[in-house]
Amino acid sequence: MLQPVLHYGIHFLLPLLVSFLFFKSNWKHAYFVMICAIFIDLDHLLVTPVFDPNRCSINFHPLHTYIAIAIYILLIIPKKTRLIGLGLIIHILADKIDCLLM
Repeated sequence: MLQPVLHYGIHFLLPLLVSFLFFKSNWKHAYFVMICAIFIDLDHLLVTPVFDPNRCSINFHPLHTYIAIAIYILLIIPKKTRLIGLGLIIHILADKIDCLLM
């Protein structure tokens, strides 16, 4: 019961908190960009079954690999890609917590 609440809380509330704290003047835009990071879950469509509650996404799906995560971290450095990088890292954090709670 706690796992889905925590997972979706991180996916949707943590970007909102980051937006309010660090992008006050443009928080709606920041929040929208970070929320769009959920689209990396489209890589789940490449496997069968698409959803497996006992599968850890980290280093299993192509956009959840350690190499991809390293790229997401690098995206934080340039200002133009910072929001995308933050959204992707927050997404990965939510998925990693799921893996730890399995």
